[in-house]
Order: sequence, then C-alpha cells, then structure tokens
Amino acid sequence: MNQSNMADFGKVAVLMGGWSAEREVSLRSGAEVLKALRAADVDAHGVDVGRDILDVLARERYDRAFIVLHGRGGEDGLIQGALEVLGLPYTGSGVAGSALGMNKLLTKRLWRGAGLPTPDFRVLEQDTDPRAVVDALGLPLIVKPALEGSSIGMTKVSQLEELGQAQETAARCGGPVFAEHWVRGAEYTVAILDGQALPPIRLETPRSFYDYEAKYQADDTLYHCPCGLPADEEASLQRLALDAFNAVSGEGWGRVDLMRDGQGGAWLIEVNTVPGMTDHSLVPMAARAAGLDFQALVVRILATTLTPGGR
Repeated sequence: MNQSNMADFGKVAVLMGGWSAEREVSLRSGAEVLKALRAADVDAHGVDVGRDILDVLARERYDRAFIVLHGRGGEDGLIQGALEVLGLPYTGSGVAGSALGMNKLLTKRLWRGAGLPTPDFRVLEQDTDPRAVVDALGLPLIVKPALEGSSIGMTKVSQLEELGQAQETAARCGGPVFAEHWVRGAEYTVAILDGQALPPIRLETPRSFYDYEAKYQADDTLYHCPCGLPADEEASLQRLALDAFNAVSGEGWGRVDLMRDGQGGAWLIEVNTVPGMTDHSLVPMAARAAGLDFQALVVRILATTLTPGGR
C-alpha cells in the first residue's frame, strides 16, 4: 500500500514477549517488526504481553494488532481468542488455525486425513515399549514435544537406549510427546504470504538437525535461496506447502517446514503460524527473494487485517 495510506492502520500494537519458552526470540522478532513499521510511518507501539494484556489493549485503544508472539500463549489460539473478544483485527491465523498449527500431533493427524505426506510417528506414553517404537520407526528417529516450537525439547535418537532420556526431555516441556521417523535428506522451508507460497529455502547445518542453536545462534548454518531444485520440483514443493498450510486453516502468513528424501519425495514436518522475524529468520529471507524487503514484508502482513471479510 502507498505511504499515504499508512494512517489507515490506526494505532497498532506489536504484541511480543509473552511467557512461553520462546519469549526471548519473540522479543527480538517484535523489536525488528516494530522498527520496520515505524520506519514505514505506521503508528506502531511495542507491547510486551503479560497476563493483563486484555486490560492493556482496551485501555490504550489500539485499532489492530501485529502478533509476533511465538509459542504457547501467542501462537496457539489463546491471544487470538482474546483479540476476537475485543473485536480487534490481528495478523495471522485465527483461533482454529493457530491451535492446530501449534500442536504438531494434531497437525500430523490432520495432514494424514487429508492425504498429505508426513513421516510416520508414534505417541510416547509412560508405558510405551521403546523396542516397539524403534521396530516401527527405525533408527535414527526424532523425539518431539507436541506443543513447543523452535526445536525446543527435541532430541535425535540413534540408539534404543537413548529413547527414554529423549522422552523425558520432551515431557518436561509439558503436553504430549511423540517419536517421528527420521527422514534422510535435505531440509526445506516454504513461507506463505497472503495466499501465495514464496521461494523455498534449503537449509544446511553441520549439526545433527536444524535445532535451536542452528536457528538463532550459529553462524555456520547455510541458507540456499534459490534452493537448487529444478523449477517444476520447486513449484511442486510450493504447492504442497500451500496445501499443508490451508489444511490446518492457516491464514495471512506463516511457514511450512519439509524434508525431501533421497528419492525426491517431500515430507511435511510442521507448520509455523507466527514464524520468527529476527536477523536469522527465514520468512524475511524468502520475501527478499520474492522482491520484498523487510519493511515491505511487515506492511504487507499488517495489510491483511484490512482485507474485506478478514478479521
């Protein structure tokens, strides 16, 4: 939208921080978004979200919210429901899409029901037989908490004896825990913006997988965009990511992570409905490849709150 239209946004709350395990990343993302919106002459204000957020939003009379809250409380439908009650337009997915996207188990079950490819998995309970899990999924495998993002609580398991400790690590995050078949191959991510899939990014890390450190701290993580695939295969990856995002009722913007095995088969791993927006983040990188700088990207995301029929 034109610079002269920035007043249409009114007073914007950039919601960041919160109380999840991803608080620090959210604060970094929020600071970048806030700076970019202000540079675009948007009347944007940073709000570090606490349990009094409803009172804060009502008292300050905001016109809309840019959600940059990662993890539980901000990416799981909770803040979205609160904003619905206030009648405040907001960026990103609604209550249902946020709740589904945050829960990796529900997402995988929904994808399976929709006929979309996702690696085989087993839910881990206290009385689960480790040998049966390994027999079903093979080794290595990866153990994940269903309700965390940023790879928090995840462990690659290469031997049967490691499964118990990996399960305990994931269980400390709270919520369900599951083991997932390890896909050997390249890792990709596809950003979604306003109904379109942006250019895929291929990730390369010397670590055992793209973990928290590789995402936010390491300087040896490589990002390839263009991703190196032929045009038809890149387009196929984009279509699959968009189908996966739509399947969980994703809206506005987000990111879908995938693996591609040695035979060229693509496997859906997870969806992020409020992806990172730091200097290491992938959505801004994909946007640049599509011709959008960071400022244009955040304005475009915020503009989805003005769409007729939107929130």
